[in-house]
Amino acid sequence: MHLAAFLIAGNAAHSQVLWRHPDSSPGGFLKLDYYARIARTLERGKFDLLFFADRLAVSTRFGGDHRYGVGHGDQDATRLDPLPILGALAALTSRIGLGATRSTTYSQPYSLAREFATLDHLSAGRAAWNVVTSVNQGEADNFGLRQSLSHDARYDRADEFLDVAHQLWGSWAPEALLLEAGSGRYANADLVSAIAHSGPYFNIRGPLNIPASPQSGPVIIQAGSSQRGQDFAARWSEVVFGIQPDLPRMQRFYQDLKGRAAKFGRKPDDIKVLTAMMPFVGRSRAEAEEKRARHNALVDPIVGLSTLSSHMNVDFSGYALDAPIADLEVAGMQGLFSLIRELSSERQLTLADIGRMYASGVLVPQVAGTAGDIADWMTHIVAQQGADGFVITPVHLPHGFDDFVDLVVPQLQRHGQFRQDYQGDTLRSYLQA
Repeated sequence: MHLAAFLIAGNAAHSQVLWRHPDSSPGGFLKLDYYARIARTLERGKFDLLFFADRLAVSTRFGGDHRYGVGHGDQDATRLDPLPILGALAALTSRIGLGATRSTTYSQPYSLAREFATLDHLSAGRAAWNVVTSVNQGEADNFGLRQSLSHDARYDRADEFLDVAHQLWGSWAPEALLLEAGSGRYANADLVSAIAHSGPYFNIRGPLNIPASPQSGPVIIQAGSSQRGQDFAARWSEVVFGIQPDLPRMQRFYQDLKGRAAKFGRKPDDIKVLTAMMPFVGRSRAEAEEKRARHNALVDPIVGLSTLSSHMNVDFSGYALDAPIADLEVAGMQGLFSLIRELSSERQLTLADIGRMYASGVLVPQVAGTAGDIADWMTHIVAQQGADGFVITPVHLPHGFDDFVDLVVPQLQRHGQFRQDYQGDTLRSYLQA
């Protein structure tokens, strides 16, 4: 199986009480040493990659004001730019893949292609790009737009964006760079090509001003779960990150996504589906349950609803907390909101219940047990074609991955479910091994 770690360069992760957890380092998320320790732990555990989720605004939808999210420390209260952090981590690690989120809605293909080509060179082929299409009004406000793009328009722009980015990464043939000092030939200019792209969203001449990188461009990660988002993922992604609360839903998501690959000329195994999980590892099951209870006791539903409002681009402050969630049309993360509606109906959940679930983990399944219990659960999910691996999300930091790496990974290795060491020289080669 494959393993990735989910991070935000800030106070939270999927757990929005992470910064409050007694085992977290207060304010550590503003210091490089914090991220270096996390990365080294994950590399010791032979994780394929770590990646940083990102968003370009504080939460402003709940109550029409930033004070709720910033005041309570929700998922968007602080987000450092992840790419400079990854540049530093490239020098402090040697094997683990390094992924950052960049938005196709508020970036330009040429500058983004340069950023990731640079990271791929400096990391010797470990770069990954988590592709997002920005959804909320707060982000639109920060970029001078009166309203965010519609759902389908975001993906139309993203399709063209990915096409252009790949053309730019391919504008230098791998053998174009000569560096023949004696003759004075720096490069074979015949192997460097303008792309001359003209489309609805972008007009770009090229070529890129960076030679071909070790992976010829970063590994592409995507997390869309709407119908349009899954088509986009099936066309472009090498890693798809999913949030599904149970095995039947994991299996449906897995089969649906892999089943779309053929229409884009790809094989199902070209796409690795990694499903999110939040482990609570104990020396006993009772200890693990106590850890989960201690974490969840910190949850405030308003924190979750602030982030939910940001994700869905809907202000939930005007809805009754003790009533079921309203049947709304949302402009934001439609696949995730469809899941919320399903769970609300199945479990008779109120808006406050959804807020608590969202604050504790954004619907990521919490798995509590001994290392053996958790390894068995993961092995079962993969055997039943619910996933090709997992995105592990922490409940405190910077030590939040320690128990998983020290206790669960050896269990997986002993049973032949996970690598003993890295296989290959680049992130893409780990994923294909």
